[in-house]
Amino acid sequence: MDIFEKCHKFRDADVVKEAGLYLYFRTISSAQDPVVTIDGKPVVMLGSNNYLGLTNHPEVKRAAQDAIAKYGTGCAGSRFLNGTLDIHIQLEERLAAFMNKPAAVTFSTGFQVNLGVISCLVERGDVVYLDKLDHACIIDGARLGFGSVVKYNHNDMEDLGRRLKVHDAKKAAFVVVDGVFSMEGDVVNLPELVRVAKPHGCRIMVDDAHSIGVFGAHGRGTAEHFGLEDEVDLVMGTFSKSLASVGGFVAGEERVINFIKHRARSLIFSAAAPPASVAAVLKAVEIIEREPERRERLWENTHFMAEGLRSLGFDTGESRSPITICGRSPRRAASRAPPSAAMTSASPQAASRSRSGARSSRGPLASTIDFWDIKPPPWAGGGWFACTLSHPSAGITRVRSCGSRA
Repeated sequence: MDIFEKCHKFRDADVVKEAGLYLYFRTISSAQDPVVTIDGKPVVMLGSNNYLGLTNHPEVKRAAQDAIAKYGTGCAGSRFLNGTLDIHIQLEERLAAFMNKPAAVTFSTGFQVNLGVISCLVERGDVVYLDKLDHACIIDGARLGFGSVVKYNHNDMEDLGRRLKVHDAKKAAFVVVDGVFSMEGDVVNLPELVRVAKPHGCRIMVDDAHSIGVFGAHGRGTAEHFGLEDEVDLVMGTFSKSLASVGGFVAGEERVINFIKHRARSLIFSAAAPPASVAAVLKAVEIIEREPERRERLWENTHFMAEGLRSLGFDTGESRSPITICGRSPRRAASRAPPSAAMTSASPQAASRSRSGARSSRGPLASTIDFWDIKPPPWAGGGWFACTLSHPSAGITRVRSCGSRA
């Protein structure tokens, strides 16, 4: 048996390509702005997580450039050994203050945060409770731990409660959940989760990758949004969304963070985040704090897009975030054109051709996600959109108008 046999038999991507439906690994030749360039043509970017429009902000870019000039392009080692720079410490102190937590530690990627944190905290005899639709990095982190994994139905706190009722009180319990679910756009029912989990002695960790900079009066995420910051023990965030860079962090109690720094293998055995990335996040946090109007504009655009899609008869599901799903609704069930095809172009000609992979020269395309990793979500057959504050109202109106033609 050849370990590569499965690779040679893998045909899924080929089948999708042959059907003209392959939308992945597309090459962008411009910055992550509201309109990007693909194959030399302008494309409306509605698949980006650049929520606050900071990835191309001149101050953020200048901070990254200055860091390269001072520190070079890399750290040449792990944080644990020779890779910790003074700006890593500055960033961790800044993030702890921003998140209103005693301490924070940064990782080279957001995925590595959950991989390292969960696996080092969940030991033999412990139990970690996961939402069935938690992100892959949460699931993988739990798999790497030596404890037991229990999954409850998506955002169903009654189901979580039933499972906790049979929990062995002699075993430590840990609930890890997404603040905003990245494929559904809905928000964790954190008040009920806290009410159900805390009486059982559960510690709670919230993955706020899609919530930092977006939710809460100060952009601290879902715990701040619900007024439950003191009830959430650990908050995880990434730098690749609102914070305009790459990497991630976890914030919480000082002794817990210290333990993670000395036990999380994805931190200890990975190269430190490069100076440019760290400096970019420092500047992004500064801008988020001084310009709350960015968050206000983001929500204006989010509501404008969602309300427009619903008014056209599209099903936006339980989305309550800038991640807006767009699926068929009963009113549009008779339509032969999938919503994602209609919504991927600002011109009807391109809309009719988008399923064949054709590109329009008459109007920009919107970036959507038409398939999923594990199983079809409730909005199967539709698309996934992410609004940012940088999208002009006229651009969103133009995209909405395409939906009316579907």
